[in-house]
Amino acid sequence: MRTLLAALALVPSLTVCAAAQAPQRVVNIALEDQFKNRHETGTMRGDAVVLVYAERKGGEAALDLGRRLHVHFHPTALTAPASDWGRQPVTGLAGWPAGVRVPDVRVIAVASLPEIPKALQPVARAQFRKDSPVVPVWLDFDGRLEHAYGIVPGAPNIVLINPQGEVHAVLSGHVDELKMRELVATIDQLRLQARPDQRTAAVPTGLTR
Repeated sequence: MRTLLAALALVPSLTVCAAAQAPQRVVNIALEDQFKNRHETGTMRGDAVVLVYAERKGGEAALDLGRRLHVHFHPTALTAPASDWGRQPVTGLAGWPAGVRVPDVRVIAVASLPEIPKALQPVARAQFRKDSPVVPVWLDFDGRLEHAYGIVPGAPNIVLINPQGEVHAVLSGHVDELKMRELVATIDQLRLQARPDQRTAAVPTGLTR
């Protein structure tokens, strides 16, 4: 724990990648979880997707951030059993048209594991099944997110995908209460942008550098 806290102290602020200030092309990030189930962000079009990833030393901080984000947008998850964690209703949006589906917020934990040799990947999967027997964790054995978007060791890293399936922002670093408020406000802006009667317009990240 002391080592983790020391590592986090080296990255006290949230960094926004300059390359991700404007939405990019539509992406489809596909990975398997600890149960060997394949997941694709392309199937989540219409919802905001938050990939929270980290290497081993940042895993605890990333899981904590993921829980905070999921509970913020799905408050009933706080008291729900683990089996129902991912099936809780999302918070509504002010002024959202009646009868129209509200965009969900998919907060997904991703473990960046490029250092694990292929022969030991089944062992890693088994450990994740033991640690998280119900909630899926995407396993990035090839380091795809790290190579595509970078990574800050010892801290959470985020790829934020808008409901259109475009990468809206790439974020790295410790998330304090101020940064958390900015992040959830940005996510809600992206959700509002998905209104059927909403004109397509650029949404700023809403996050300070």
